Amino acid sequence: MVRFLDLEAINAVYAEKIEEALLRVARSGWYLRGKELRSFEEEYARYIGCRHAIGCGNGLDALRLILRAYMEMGVLRGGDEVIIPANTYIASVLAVTDNGLKPVFVEPNEETLQIDDTLIEQAITPRTRVVMIVHLYGRCAYTEHVGELCRKYNLLLVEDNAQAHGARFNSRRTGALGHAAGHSFYPGKNLGALGDAGCVTTNDDELAAVVRALGNYGSEEKYVCKYAGYNSRLDELQAAVLAVKLPHLDEDNMRRASVAECYYKEVRNPLVRLPRYVDPVSNVYHLFPVFCEERDRLRSYLMERGVETLIHYPIAPHQQNCYREYAHLSLPITERMHRTELSLPISPFMTQDEVRVVIEAVNDFR
Repeated sequence: MVRFLDLEAINAVYAEKIEEALLRVARSGWYLRGKELRSFEEEYARYIGCRHAIGCGNGLDALRLILRAYMEMGVLRGGDEVIIPANTYIASVLAVTDNGLKPVFVEPNEETLQIDDTLIEQAITPRTRVVMIVHLYGRCAYTEHVGELCRKYNLLLVEDNAQAHGARFNSRRTGALGHAAGHSFYPGKNLGALGDAGCVTTNDDELAAVVRALGNYGSEEKYVCKYAGYNSRLDELQAAVLAVKLPHLDEDNMRRASVAECYYKEVRNPLVRLPRYVDPVSNVYHLFPVFCEERDRLRSYLMERGVETLIHYPIAPHQQNCYREYAHLSLPITERMHRTELSLPISPFMTQDEVRVVIEAVNDFR
């Protein structure tokens, strides 16, 4: 069986150093907001290219905290509009609605799989305050046009960088392209913890201070709460694990890219559409999505051939029960993508034999 993502194999590569780090923290007697967190935040901020990285509980909290911080700063108000890709994971949308803001869904470009930057301007209204781009599948969603529109209309640019650790736009990494970015270190991410974990990156000193306070019950000083905050902190154990893996992230991403190159060169089934190729600088291949009108039959066939796959994601956000108020929207490109997407196995440590099994199985599908 070719597993979709073998986390045991991935973590085994770093097992000795991870075990040393966990033991070090366990023996330290200090498990929250200590030197392990400070060290990781400094290293990750340096890696991304920002002044600040603020650890938090998970990727959803990272986005929530960014938007909430802007509200506390008086930059956003309830009811303000956030332009967001319609084909994202629901966490991106939850962060918007949890703050009393209104998501405005924009269709993706079917070739790039990212928000269609030619459709953003027509979605801007007098209530628009934010454009949130989502680097979905590990692909950089930023374009020069997105940046120009944000400057032209004085809009905040927030990045959902949950899936694209290490990707770049020219010389800048995702997570440092906008005003702030939310990152997830869920175990299956390119930089994965051993549980839930996340962070915010920004160059804005005030925003960083507010985010840090909000994630600690709204407190800058112990027992003194400036804001009605949350409990969302990156603990010392997860910070130590992430610090072990971070120096190897670029190398791991290139290994993912080598698997993707094989798929691009050798998958030749006309029933299976591959997304447009982009270079491994701007795509770190968190996922390798393909599209098939008979997606469910393809998935069953691949499983019979010993290839495990996943769907990202079976239901579009505007069609979820929790967002019934958006069910009337007509978003045909998004809906088609969610109906036909299937993710093939990809990881830094897939063997050539495993890659060959996947390719042959996909090509044999009829």
